[in-house]
Amino acid sequence: MYVKTNVLNVLNQLSVWLSFQLSIIFLIGIPIALLLWSIKKKNKAVNKLLSIYWKVSLLFFISLFLLIGKYDYALLITNISLLLMTISVWFWNDINDELKEYDLSYSLTTTTKVWRWSITFISLNFLIQSFQNLACFSFINSGACEIWLQPSSNFYIFIKNLFNFFFGANFTQPIAKFLGLFSLLIYTLGLVQWSMIKLPKNGRNSCFSENARY
Repeated sequence: MYVKTNVLNVLNQLSVWLSFQLSIIFLIGIPIALLLWSIKKKNKAVNKLLSIYWKVSLLFFISLFLLIGKYDYALLITNISLLLMTISVWFWNDINDELKEYDLSYSLTTTTKVWRWSITFISLNFLIQSFQNLACFSFINSGACEIWLQPSSNFYIFIKNLFNFFFGANFTQPIAKFLGLFSLLIYTLGLVQWSMIKLPKNGRNSCFSENARY
């Protein structure tokens, strides 16, 4: 029984680690490449989609700071960020209609469509894994939640070295928590403002075609 539990724990840790690695590729690496590609191809619809995506994805980076700072609700915020990122790439009617006009031979839009489905499945998988440790949504500092803190350690080391290089000071977990919570407040205010002003005005129209089209 003990061996079986150990094996399950190892598999769970590996699964969480892989989820974070896939997140880096599909939530950061590929969107950067698509954004540069859309600029080169002068595809306004994809460019607008990626611009919106990067604004929304700031919450994901904020959640990483909160995970470093071991903020109790960090995992909950991570899942909310993934949900918002997924919604942001499917929400816009005008962009969806534009993408439908391209056939499979146009590689930029085809790759964008595949990427949208990929982050949808990654977000769903992340949520399912999180529900296996439901208590971690409100108390990340328990021993059972350590597997969710380990993947952010590399990001912590990177930020710590960067912080020390630019400011000559030590970047600590309390600082990460403070920066995360402060950024979360600013992000929330921005989201509320958009929900109250821009959403009622524009609805599901991203307005990508307001200016002259490429």
